[in-house]
Amino acid sequence: MSTVDWPGELVASLFLQGCPWACPYCQNAAIIDPRVPGVVAWDAVERLLARRRGLLDGVVFSGGEATRQIALAPAMRRVRELGFAVGLHTAGPYPARLGALLDEGLVDWVGLDIKATPANYPAVAGRPGSGGRAWEALRVLMDHPEVDHEVRLTVFPGGSDDGLEVARAVRQAGARSFALQQARQTGAPDGFVARAPGWDDQVRALDRDIGALGFDAYEFRGA
Repeated sequence: MSTVDWPGELVASLFLQGCPWACPYCQNAAIIDPRVPGVVAWDAVERLLARRRGLLDGVVFSGGEATRQIALAPAMRRVRELGFAVGLHTAGPYPARLGALLDEGLVDWVGLDIKATPANYPAVAGRPGSGGRAWEALRVLMDHPEVDHEVRLTVFPGGSDDGLEVARAVRQAGARSFALQQARQTGAPDGFVARAPGWDDQVRALDRDIGALGFDAYEFRGA
């Protein structure tokens, strides 16, 4: 149950295992391997939602990377049949799959992670070609103005220093809502360091600069 996974809505968040990328700050590192056994059966999800009718606004499919799951579209259809709105967290590794979900009208809101400028993406996502896919996913999302969205950038010590450039390019692409997130230690892979001398000051300066870009909605989520 969450009030933060879809800003302004009370939702049930479903965490789907598997992700093709290897971000050093991932807060759900334990479920990145797609072979990790599931711990909640789908019928248990439906029983929970049946008890929460009239209380929950919607369901957010998160991860891992939710669009890696081949059963995602049928699950979203079922959630809508049960009377709930549908949200999606994605890092955009499968832009065509994202487009198919949006074209079918299965998603009401998308939280899209954009991690760096395209050239710097492999250093953050840990995979070649990741930047082109993520920025294509942003284009796909912007082609569906009827879908609410939030584009997120997560920063961490030693990561790419192109945060302001990312935010400017995202705004130029047409995004209305943006969030700057400071990576946290909780749930991250062993060896990740979320704090460093002077880091908080750097993040606060970036927050001020992004806040001045004129997004319709902007939020800073510190560590």
